[in-house]
Amino acid sequence: MKYVTFFLLIIICVSCGSDPTPKPRAFLRLDYPQPNYIKEVSDLPFTFEKNELADEVTDIKIASDEKSIGINITYPDLKGTIYLTYKKVDAQNLEPYLIDAQSITQKHTQKADAITEQPYIDRLNNVYGMFYEVGGNAASQSQFYVTDSINHFVTGSLYFYAKPNYDSILPAAHYLKRDIQHLMETIKWNK
Repeated sequence: MKYVTFFLLIIICVSCGSDPTPKPRAFLRLDYPQPNYIKEVSDLPFTFEKNELADEVTDIKIASDEKSIGINITYPDLKGTIYLTYKKVDAQNLEPYLIDAQSITQKHTQKADAITEQPYIDRLNNVYGMFYEVGGNAASQSQFYVTDSINHFVTGSLYFYAKPNYDSILPAAHYLKRDIQHLMETIKWNK
């Protein structure tokens, strides 16, 4: 009995102390570098500026009919890619291109919390389009299209290499949203 009392006394003395306090909530802090944009020079029918953080644009695929070109702008550090598609416009296909670009964005409404549309107009360079920001656990957080309504049409979508978890990819999605908007603002059609 003596040993039990002594043992309990030691346990009580050792266990005495301050009450545990919960740790404050912590959030992952992701710092991305200030973007530095460079002009993309290639044989594409248009030019644009891209962030130096992205890899060089080397994955350019020309369709067999030579009416469309696929361009990938890869951000390995952010684990995302901006997929661009260029299409030649003629008198019959502008409306189907517009409908297709808008319907691709609307397919995300099943998972999206909200889709915000921002029209883009650059009369000086003859570039007109729409930027879509998709909120929620959708597969693509940003999509856009631009056209001159006569010869050129470009669509773009941002995808990450991970399951869409809005809270996790939000900082990278915001960073790349600014890059996409800058890309749209710097598109110039080649003559």
